[in-house]
Amino acid sequence: MTSTLDVGDLELAYTESGTGAPVVWLHGSGPGATGMSNFGANLPAFDDFRNIVVDLPGWGRSPRPVMDEPLIFHAAERVGRAMTALGIDRAHLVGNSYGGAVAMRIAMSHPERVDRLVLMAPGGVLPTDAPPWPVGLERLFGYMAAERPSREAMSEFVHLMVYDETLATDALIDERYESSLRAHPELPVPPNFGDLTPDLGLIGAPTLLLWGREDQTVPLSWATKILNGIPDAELRVLPNCRHWVQYERAPEFNQIVREFLTRAAAGVTPKE
Repeated sequence: MTSTLDVGDLELAYTESGTGAPVVWLHGSGPGATGMSNFGANLPAFDDFRNIVVDLPGWGRSPRPVMDEPLIFHAAERVGRAMTALGIDRAHLVGNSYGGAVAMRIAMSHPERVDRLVLMAPGGVLPTDAPPWPVGLERLFGYMAAERPSREAMSEFVHLMVYDETLATDALIDERYESSLRAHPELPVPPNFGDLTPDLGLIGAPTLLLWGREDQTVPLSWATKILNGIPDAELRVLPNCRHWVQYERAPEFNQIVREFLTRAAAGVTPKE
């Protein structure tokens, strides 16, 4: 069941489940994205954690306020306020794409609040030669720019997110399409996400990067700058997988992430 929290300038929507060490789950910026559409199928494997699955501002059930700052910076501040409102001083952060960038921003600006980071093909760090954009980002920006995007455009977008295109089911396409019409972000194209590159070295949390080898949205070649920039980062690459690692390779994702998060419980002390 979706609840809301007052974070100052909007009511941030979230879903909570499980008990244990807190994990905050942060979704991507694709059209129709919500916290539960990104991560709902993974949560049963993490029911011994306190899971907070957020709809970031402007997506899902969370409205977008007027802002004059980069999206990543704005969202990170609101997620931090939500953690405070929920009585969470410190948590693991798991973020996909845009949500991964939001997680990195929180780890940069409030390192004392982050135990471990899991980042699936995170945004916020671009190569010097971008644009041109990878085809996945081209489709994302094209969908954002449409006055009333079509279901066909959503179908094309979803098919690019997975290597095994049988996973791009009609039910998934319909769910994402209907959600996108409810909360179609009114943003410049491309949006001002913000640049995290200069502050990568501020991330002290142990960090796991997960990437689909065939990702056509945030390509694997973009991982190097992040891997080299975060002092305590490791990279796992999953073959025959594109951008939605947690969806397309759910069993492997759940096992890898659980093992990484439970290292802390086994006595590995996170960096401050």
